[in-house]
Amino acid sequence: MGTTFEHLSDLLDRAASLHPDRVAVEDESGRALTYAALDQAADRTAARLTRWGVGREDRVGLYLPKSLESVAAIHGILRSGAAYVPVDPTAPPLRCASILADAHVRAVVTSAPLADEIRLHWPGPAGLPRLIVVGDARPASSGDAHWSDVLNDDAPTPLIPPRHADDLAYILYTSGSTGVPKGVMLSHANARCFLDWCDAALGLRDGDRFSSHAPFHFDLSVFDLYACCRHAGTLCLIGESLAKDPARLGAFLAEKTLDVWYSAPSILALLSSHGGLEREGFPAPRVVLFAGEVFPIRHLQRLRSLWPDAALWNLYGPTETNVCTAFRIPDSIPSDRDVPFPIGPVCPPLTARVVDEEGRDLPPGTQGELLISGPGVMRGYFRRPDLDASVFVEDEHKRAWYRTGDLVIESADSGFIFHGRRDRMIKKRGYRIELGEIESALGRHDDVERVAVVASSDEAGVAVSAFVSMRPGRKGSIIAMKRHCTAYLPHYMVPDRIAFVSELPTTSTDKIDYQKLKNNKMLS
Repeated sequence: MGTTFEHLSDLLDRAASLHPDRVAVEDESGRALTYAALDQAADRTAARLTRWGVGREDRVGLYLPKSLESVAAIHGILRSGAAYVPVDPTAPPLRCASILADAHVRAVVTSAPLADEIRLHWPGPAGLPRLIVVGDARPASSGDAHWSDVLNDDAPTPLIPPRHADDLAYILYTSGSTGVPKGVMLSHANARCFLDWCDAALGLRDGDRFSSHAPFHFDLSVFDLYACCRHAGTLCLIGESLAKDPARLGAFLAEKTLDVWYSAPSILALLSSHGGLEREGFPAPRVVLFAGEVFPIRHLQRLRSLWPDAALWNLYGPTETNVCTAFRIPDSIPSDRDVPFPIGPVCPPLTARVVDEEGRDLPPGTQGELLISGPGVMRGYFRRPDLDASVFVEDEHKRAWYRTGDLVIESADSGFIFHGRRDRMIKKRGYRIELGEIESALGRHDDVERVAVVASSDEAGVAVSAFVSMRPGRKGSIIAMKRHCTAYLPHYMVPDRIAFVSELPTTSTDKIDYQKLKNNKMLS
């Protein structure tokens, strides 16, 4: 069982005190920091930020590729009392600068090339934030600082302001339905709620070796960073290139002998097919977690056969709640199972409801929207009270419930069964259609690797288009695919158009990029 804590920075304080010489984080090239070295780097970062006037409830941006420095920067930002705002270093610079400006960051930890992009693309009348620049190049502005100078600054550490569990810890920006990213505000108490459940349920151990596959702007990284630190484990960083190369990733996993793995299902599917996991003596992780999308059952069956002794967990939850339900995959999966596993019961101390469109509670067995309440639910969206009003509802006891937008059916014996997104619901010829259900049907075809379904509207009405990626060596047939659909779907749900593609576009967090598919010329 990990230590109790109020503030996320307490975790590093304790790990460095008890295990100063244990490796805290290591990268692909073999560079590493002990807990003592990570603690020192975090202390120096916090000291510089505090001298710049950064403190409680302030925001500090992280615009930096995953590295030892970025981990140290995160811990330093938290130690200063501020919240970190990570952005995707591979995303368009204008988008990243706009997010950092929207968050009103006081400072940004970045690299020299990305610092130039911030200066070039900084929007609005507000002045540029101060920069801590990692890398060989020196800062262009005298008001900024170089990472090495920060680490080597032996000036006394300023008095850090009091830190509280309800303080803001980080803001994660997610795509908005209008195309403008929205900032999800999460507190130290929100993170602690999730980490306490992890400790109680997952069997984590002192000194475990954790993967760090998710980028730091993706909510899966919250588990990687802090569950690892809570158990004084070693965080093994996986960079952007390695993260999507299953052959190299399999070799990395074997070399690092990881105990705990966490990623999107699509990565585990690639690993099970192309990562060499079938090699004799492959050191399977003890705990394997996946979240973010539905895990196609045949890929999960293969992973289970390759790692029969691993504890496999299907975790569910939007960024706004972190993980709020979980289902442990059975030790064996019947070969004739053709539907995904449930997302499981709610994770205590959170509570859940299933409601209809008018907000009335529904009985088990009835499809409705999942609502979540409890200490793991976000504080709200940063400076977006309009969005808060649209997603939070109160019951008769004035208890706040977060509307997930996800459709579920509550099962008596397995918790909740996921049935797609409310906001991917369309109406066609008077029928209500959930696009995720069409994806699920197409995904059952033995030859299909991955599938995405989008809808478009024109004068002729609503058209449903499916983009299908076939397994290696398999050819697609529109006639065969439509025939397959009719075995699972009513006629009005069979896609109007089916396109076979070599691969589907994905976001930096390995989720399908539906916006790119909607802009595809075949839909015009």
